[in-house]
Amino acid sequence: MKPYRFVIAASAFAMFAACSNVGNVDPSALIKSGQMATQAATLSDADVRALTDKSCAQLDGENKIAAANSKYQKRLNKIAAQLGDNINGTPVNYKVYMTKDVNAWAMANGCVRVYSGLMDMMNDNEVRGVVGHEMGHVALGHTKKAMQVAYATSAVRGAATSAGGLAGTLSGSQLGDFSEKLINAQFSQTQESAADDYSFDLQKKKNLDPSGLVTAFNKLAQLDGGKSSMFSSHPSSPERAQHIQQRIASNQ
Repeated sequence: MKPYRFVIAASAFAMFAACSNVGNVDPSALIKSGQMATQAATLSDADVRALTDKSCAQLDGENKIAAANSKYQKRLNKIAAQLGDNINGTPVNYKVYMTKDVNAWAMANGCVRVYSGLMDMMNDNEVRGVVGHEMGHVALGHTKKAMQVAYATSAVRGAATSAGGLAGTLSGSQLGDFSEKLINAQFSQTQESAADDYSFDLQKKKNLDPSGLVTAFNKLAQLDGGKSSMFSSHPSSPERAQHIQQRIASNQ
């Protein structure tokens, strides 16, 4: 795999080379864009935390959050107690978004959000399996890489508009775009499989039943013929259910 800095730099160069009015772009803006792209590829843990804090706060402000005494938050609290209160030492904050959408995600700052539509569709064991999977993406560094890509995309877009006088920085509107890219990030087959195994291993370690992963995948496979936005990356949901079933059978 190519280092992120080279992929991002190449994308930025191609974008500007394609502009017919590139001669009108302020050279300092191009330099700034290159600096931002490099920064995106080398984000420190502190940068990641700051950006995810802002992103999570913005999304929380845009969504209806379940009340602390609601049946949804009580269910999630029960699941949270089983999974634990941290990811690699980072405290986890669990909340429910009241929406019919079927989704769940986690960010590198410990922000875990589960949609009520998913909770309506699944039992507690299945929700636990899904949340464990999302936590796996954080624990294994997948979300940080996805954030680098999302941030770099926003940086490049900002620099493209700098020809019109706008600063090539992550503005409020770009933060919204960045947040959407982050929660809808598509992971590779290897990353998805690794997150599945993380959830399985986490539940086994805590003496929990991991079979909810199997039935959760089977339910997701029924959504839109298996083409739902959640877990839409290859391998397919049936294949992933089979993999977990095999691990259960072998007790490994």
